Amino acid sequence: MSSVEPELSVLIPVYNEAGNVVPLYEELDRVLRSLGISYELIFVDDGSIDGTTGRLAEILERDPEHVRLAFLRRNCGQTAALSAALDLARGSILLPMDGDLQNDPADIPRLLERLNEGYDVVSGWRRHRQDTWLTRKVPSWLANRLVARLSGVSLHDFGCTMKAYRRRVLEGVRLYGEMHRFIPIFATWQGARVTEMEVHHRPRTVGRTKYGLGRTFNVVLDLLLIRFYQRYAQRPIHLFGRIGLWSILLSLVTFGLMLYFKYMYKPPKDFVTTPLPTLTVMFFLAGVVSIMIGILAEMVMRTYYESQAKTTYLLGEVRQGPSSQGTKGEPRAT
Repeated sequence: MSSVEPELSVLIPVYNEAGNVVPLYEELDRVLRSLGISYELIFVDDGSIDGTTGRLAEILERDPEHVRLAFLRRNCGQTAALSAALDLARGSILLPMDGDLQNDPADIPRLLERLNEGYDVVSGWRRHRQDTWLTRKVPSWLANRLVARLSGVSLHDFGCTMKAYRRRVLEGVRLYGEMHRFIPIFATWQGARVTEMEVHHRPRTVGRTKYGLGRTFNVVLDLLLIRFYQRYAQRPIHLFGRIGLWSILLSLVTFGLMLYFKYMYKPPKDFVTTPLPTLTVMFFLAGVVSIMIGILAEMVMRTYYESQAKTTYLLGEVRQGPSSQGTKGEPRAT
């Protein structure tokens, strides 16, 4: 492996893909050698148990100049494997893709060309997806519509692993859960230029898919998390406090109704004959607890920002004239 930093890093998390990794490498080798740029292939074995490890070792022996391997001690999931690949990558352009041969390496030159048009992220769109209709296409369509609507980022296919990123977009990004599919959203919030491009999608011919219908629920939960992160990461008290105040207000309303039925309603109703006293106590306690959670979340987030010297703003650039340059704190001559 050359010590010179490559221009392109192709990141490939794999899990039980013994029948696919060698053909995938051969396709990538043909495509990338024709580009005339320096590159590296980073395979991350996510705890495979089907012989994938041996196949990857063969690939490394064939091409030690371009191939790098990483082996996770156990199966940690695609997002974790991709995160490991990101940490190992050295290229100025990062291009993750699946290891099941459904992504077409021939799309890589087109992705790079689009990136060179001035974009920071080019996201693949599997418009003609070669998957089962009921368990893959329909849930994916619903999830993509929901993500686009709630995030404000108009992409058709957040779940497509094949994307091209400029390294600066991913600096400091840490991936959890199923968050790898939401990287374009994070990039957009950071001010990156994001676009979409149709890519080929091929049917799986070897092995079996690791994803099922249940993964859609994980995507929805992760979406709720990033929506919270977007709107309330710097002011969680605004969310939890608002919920708490509304809950306390409801407790006052139910308390008023309780008094009304007791003293003004004819015939009067005793407190124990209605659920209002219970609702009053429940709403009030829920409101107090919610406000306390908001205060704790506020303390946690402030600790997070201050302990890592993170700013609450995203600075693009600073421009100033010659007259404004000088020692900090010294008054300028007039």
